[in-house]
Amino acid sequence: MAKSSADDEELRRACEAAIEGTEQKIVLSIRVAKSHGIWGKSGKLGRHMAKPRVLALSTKSKGQRTTAFLRVLKYSTGGVLEPAKLYKLNHLSKVEVIANDPSGCSFTLGFDNLRSQSVTPPQWTMRNIDDRNRLLFCILNICKDVLGRLPKVVGIDVVEMALWAKENTPTVPKQMNQQDGVPVAATATESDLKVTVERELVSQAEEEDMEALLGNYLMGIGEAEVFSERLKRELLALEAANVHAILESEPLIEEVLQGLEAATCCVDDMDEWLGIFNVKLRHMREGIESIETRNNKLEMQSVNNVSLIEELDKLLERLRVPSEYAACLTGGSFDEAHMLQNIEACEWLTGALRGLQVPNLDPSYANMRAVKEKCTELEKLKTMFVRRASEFLRNYFASLVDFMISDKSYFSQRGQLKRPDHADLRYKCRTYARLLQHLKSLDKNCLGPLRKAYCSSLNLLLRREAREFANELRASTKASRNPTVWLEASAGSSHSSHNADTSAVSEAYAKMLTIFIPLLVDESSFFAHFMCFEVPALVPPGGVANGNKGGYNDANDNDDLGIMDIDENDGKAGKNSADLAALNESLQDLLNGIQEDFYAVVDWAYKIDPLRCISMHGITERYLSGQKADAAGFVRLLLGDLESRISVQFTRFVDEACHQIERNERNVRQMGVLSYISRFATLATRMEQYIQGQSRDLVDQAHTKFVSIMFVTLEKIAQTDPKYADVFLLENYAAFQNSLYDLANVVPTLAKFYHQASEAYEQACTRHISMIILYQFEKLFQFTRKIEDLMFTITPEEIPFQLGLSKMDLRKMLKSTLSGVDKSISAMYKRLQKNLTSEELLPSLWDKCKKDFLDKYESCVQLVAKIYPNESIPSVSEMRELLASM
Repeated sequence: MAKSSADDEELRRACEAAIEGTEQKIVLSIRVAKSHGIWGKSGKLGRHMAKPRVLALSTKSKGQRTTAFLRVLKYSTGGVLEPAKLYKLNHLSKVEVIANDPSGCSFTLGFDNLRSQSVTPPQWTMRNIDDRNRLLFCILNICKDVLGRLPKVVGIDVVEMALWAKENTPTVPKQMNQQDGVPVAATATESDLKVTVERELVSQAEEEDMEALLGNYLMGIGEAEVFSERLKRELLALEAANVHAILESEPLIEEVLQGLEAATCCVDDMDEWLGIFNVKLRHMREGIESIETRNNKLEMQSVNNVSLIEELDKLLERLRVPSEYAACLTGGSFDEAHMLQNIEACEWLTGALRGLQVPNLDPSYANMRAVKEKCTELEKLKTMFVRRASEFLRNYFASLVDFMISDKSYFSQRGQLKRPDHADLRYKCRTYARLLQHLKSLDKNCLGPLRKAYCSSLNLLLRREAREFANELRASTKASRNPTVWLEASAGSSHSSHNADTSAVSEAYAKMLTIFIPLLVDESSFFAHFMCFEVPALVPPGGVANGNKGGYNDANDNDDLGIMDIDENDGKAGKNSADLAALNESLQDLLNGIQEDFYAVVDWAYKIDPLRCISMHGITERYLSGQKADAAGFVRLLLGDLESRISVQFTRFVDEACHQIERNERNVRQMGVLSYISRFATLATRMEQYIQGQSRDLVDQAHTKFVSIMFVTLEKIAQTDPKYADVFLLENYAAFQNSLYDLANVVPTLAKFYHQASEAYEQACTRHISMIILYQFEKLFQFTRKIEDLMFTITPEEIPFQLGLSKMDLRKMLKSTLSGVDKSISAMYKRLQKNLTSEELLPSLWDKCKKDFLDKYESCVQLVAKIYPNESIPSVSEMRELLASM
């Protein structure tokens, strides 16, 4: 019998060499043939393109954990084994021997982690049955020992496998030992693996129990009938014992039954006695209930009569209308002297109407004819009173405002700013505040026309006051106008006109807000309270309306109307969305048009000094942040519009200044530092001085736009003359850094651009200095560059033999370049000095030039020493001393 390939040590060593570096140990290696079977109608197995392969079982240990693999190795073109497939045995789910293969040597291995389960797995064909059994037996042993489970086995006779396992004890490589430096394969028998087919069918414990059970019976396998008869006899004996136990317990059961019968008799007697007592008690209860019913009826009649008399007296009192109230409601005067009587009459009318409504009146009274007639009479009184009071108040509001407008002393005049004073107006209106609240409780719809009338009248007064105040404020403010041209190239170097003090402009704008914003807020708050809007209070107790303690404040002007809520629901916390919408609409009517005078002050301030938009923006933002109450809704809109207009005006100034910067690009030739570099520093300093409150973002946006345009324009101008571009750039970037050094330390936005200019300056310096060095020592560094390029393709030893790079060429180059090196360095210094217009930059640039030259020269010396070791060249230290002496 031919030797099995599983015992081939050469094959094992080839497999180990193929998986070297994976830390895996080969357990078994065997040659197989790989094919894909096709099942035809005849049921025969056809093989197509059978390929030689080697199956290797390997394990890898990591700590206490062992992983088993099935490796498929194939032969390369040179006949060397190389890995082709790798399967983990923990995914092996099925081992199936092909039943239609007459030889029985073909089988398939099914894995549960394959990507496509629909593809037919490859078939493996062994040389003989022994090789097949040996491989499958080793796979099952490893699955049992390492994984603790067995895959499903199909198509293999278990008895045949068991017999084969006993008859054949093939050696299975277990581990590698070192003997005299030569690896020797140790072997283990099938009994060492402790896995057999029989042990998989019945465990050792179950087999011992079955042997012990069968050992109790001294009979052979052919004595089945005797064994059955014995079991029947033992069953009959057990049943007889159970029947005997039941018959022995009969006397005890008889005693229990007698006791239960006696207890039943006693219970029946007690039930009869309780029935007799229940009948007697029922008769007694019926008699008592009859007596109590007659007494209750008599008491109820007496109480009802008393209550009826009291209710009739109360109803008659409700239905009576006092003559003094009726006269006041139908034809009384609304003068201030008679307001107390009018308020008392309103309170009585409100109470009477509520008293006749169903929640406050018994529903049975609501349908009485007397009650209905009285309700109709009270409604007529209410309608008449509301109509008379509304007409009076509309006329009263108009007369108050007309009187104030006709008196010029209420408004600002030439040479005199007049602070608007509405204390007298509010005092007169407060006289009718409680009347308005009563009108709201009587008829809410009557307040709409009254609110419109009040807003229309007071709007005329507020607009007149704002217009006169704004006109006089502009006329009385003396400030010289600053020009808007800051960064124009054609403008002269003198900027004395930019230094004019225009603080009076910001003060005038602040004074306008200080006077009128608190006034408008107070008017809004007074209007909301006076006209009975159910909104939260405008200013919390102890608060300031505009966030400015020095603002408008009249100690005698208290918007608290000093009245109590008539309706209990009016005191509830929270906003009434419907009333809030109505309030905003009314405030629009009350204050609309006054914003034009504020816009005029903003435009006037912009024309005098556009930079004052920064301080005005901060002032507006401070006032805007102080308006939080719902009643100040229109004031918030007004301040928001003012802030937007100021931003638009300042943006306009920024755009014009950016256009001035861009016009520098049109000049034919630019040398030295551009004019807008230094002018921007002056402009930025002035803008920082004007920052107030929240105007930081506005200024930062302007800085960003200015500097971005400046840098873009600077680069464009530099491109017009590439020869001097680097000198031009480094001078301007250096001037930018010098002029903005102090501001960049305190302004983060400018600090970012400062660092950007610093990087651009360094880049321009590097380019310019490199150009000067290469101009004077071009041959030296070109020779070095050729050597560096060749070192990528050939060895250093071959370079001296290349054309133009021989030792003779090196000596000629060094003689022509370094013979008069002091003159070359002097020429390099003069060339650096020639193109600079800023002399203060020369020392730092020369130091950088010397440093860069020494760095380049040092790399050149190292390269020459490496390629031409025997050639002499001035050392770096000598060159450094020469530069230091010049």
